[in-house]
Amino acid sequence: MHGERAGEFAQRREQGNRAILDEGNLSLRRFFAIDHDVYVDGALPRKDKELQGLVASAVLRCNDCITYHLVQAKESGASRGEVVESLAVALVVGGSIVIPHLRHAFDVLEELWGEPGDGVSGKASERGKA
Repeated sequence: MHGERAGEFAQRREQGNRAILDEGNLSLRRFFAIDHDVYVDGALPRKDKELQGLVASAVLRCNDCITYHLVQAKESGASRGEVVESLAVALVVGGSIVIPHLRHAFDVLEELWGEPGDGVSGKASERGKA
């Protein structure tokens, strides 16, 4: 289930999307349709696409987007370890400016997946040994 932060976000998102789509603008509706369609299973499974969306969202520093893709990743079966490794990719790609958004991501991550478990993610040492 969704945590408090994710639940509040989902409600805000639904209300905002409804206002946008109720306007009836064809260009807006087309963009929303493309955004939906690109994340369905295809050559890449939905889960992988959501993790890619998460990386892009962190690099672009969009907390709402991070929350959205975390919820979608959870619903599509992503493990905590897959999410943490994806966030590590975002940090490497985006640099230290991403760190405040990682904090947000980890707040939502704990709401959705709970506390860290077996530590499977991040087994490599700080020196990059695999």
